Amino acid sequence: MAEQTALADIRAEGGGKADSAVVRDALGVGVAVGLSGFAFGVTSAGSGLSVLQTCALSLLVFTGASQFALVGALAAGGGPVAAAAGAFFLGVRNAFYGLRLSQVLALSRVARPFAAQWVIDETTAVSLAQPTRRAARLGFLVTGVSLYVLWNLTTLLGALGAEAIGDTDAWGLDAAGPAVFLALLAPMLKSVTERAVASLAVLLGLGLLPVLPAGVPVLVAALAAPLALFVEGRRGGRARGDAPRP
Repeated sequence: MAEQTALADIRAEGGGKADSAVVRDALGVGVAVGLSGFAFGVTSAGSGLSVLQTCALSLLVFTGASQFALVGALAAGGGPVAAAAGAFFLGVRNAFYGLRLSQVLALSRVARPFAAQWVIDETTAVSLAQPTRRAARLGFLVTGVSLYVLWNLTTLLGALGAEAIGDTDAWGLDAAGPAVFLALLAPMLKSVTERAVASLAVLLGLGLLPVLPAGVPVLVAALAAPLALFVEGRRGGRARGDAPRP
């Protein structure tokens, strides 16, 4: 019944964005971001992880920011618990993406566990940018497939080529993943509160980097969101209290 309703909604949405345009946009995102898997493969192997461990991270975790955070913390001398915790909290955002995408895509119960692996920044951005459910599903599928295949392929190539490249720090490849993540995030920071959260997180992360163990500054930086929301709530309460009563 739910599937029939979803199909009816798709048919009723006729006249939306052309499939070719959706595929083109989705492939553009998938290819552009997927190529940075090479940087992760090189960085991970240069941090001491084996080729098998590196490829397993991309196959099973498949969220670039968390993967880079994990290997970066390990390379900096952080313990596995702190490194894993930092990667985990970065990946928690995907759960919130899933809540929104579950309404937009309206997939069947059978498909949801498989689609959950592809709920990341890029697939969410492409899906939510579409005007219809059909286009959103197509964008999610094309972005997920192209990015997953290319990311894992380039991860393998990067891990195998790490020895030929030499010192990964000299090439600055460890910064490629965070740079891609920031490039995707920056256009989404439209409100004052969002920009305040991002700025405070950067200040906390960079400021505490020299004094806390590797991986811990990322956890502390996550406190920027509740702090900014608390301040905004206090200001909103004062504004309502100062408003003249009718």
